[in-house]
Amino acid sequence: MLHVLRFAFRALRYTFCVTRLMKLIVGLGNPGEKYQNNRHNVGFQFLDYLIGKVQSQSANRRIKFKSNKYLLSEIYEIPPNSSLLTPNYSPLLLAKPQTFMNHSGRAVKLLTTNYPLLTTDLIVVHDDLDIPLGKFKIQTGTGPQLHNGIDSINASLKTHDYLRIRIGVDARPPENRMNGEDYVLRDFSEKEVTIIKQDIFPKIYFQLHTKKLI
Repeated sequence: MLHVLRFAFRALRYTFCVTRLMKLIVGLGNPGEKYQNNRHNVGFQFLDYLIGKVQSQSANRRIKFKSNKYLLSEIYEIPPNSSLLTPNYSPLLLAKPQTFMNHSGRAVKLLTTNYPLLTTDLIVVHDDLDIPLGKFKIQTGTGPQLHNGIDSINASLKTHDYLRIRIGVDARPPENRMNGEDYVLRDFSEKEVTIIKQDIFPKIYFQLHTKKLI
């Protein structure tokens, strides 16, 4: 009888672990070194910022993303007991799709179907030319007029109902407005990097944490 009870307890514990919902933050960008400092890769860069915060709490081991070819992504899971998160018993999965921006939906679809989460627990971080540099918006179902990565996700999930972190990257002078597609594929200037990493990223994290979104 004791053996049966032990087996039942283990099965119940396993079921709880498998069915426990997660939070998923997907940062959008293009894979490869030549793109890593592009404005279009600010989603990847924000996830690197979060990883840096985890690393600061784990001095004895190196924290890094792991490639998952099946999920077409680089992923890292932050456990629910991390001080980085609001106490909520839900682990946080960080993911960088490796499909290139225009096909981000392929990876996001795989992630949302292979992990126990709802679409409402999905957060997508991306660059936004409709918002000036130094500003950001956290909104559900609202995005820029044109963004191929977001369009791909919407088509793959067949919904717009997920949270977006829209990070403004537009610092083009009015008298010389470069084509948007070319502009986002250029690197941030040193001044822009300072604004993004020292001002915008901490503010985004603060909002996510205080609103208990993570």
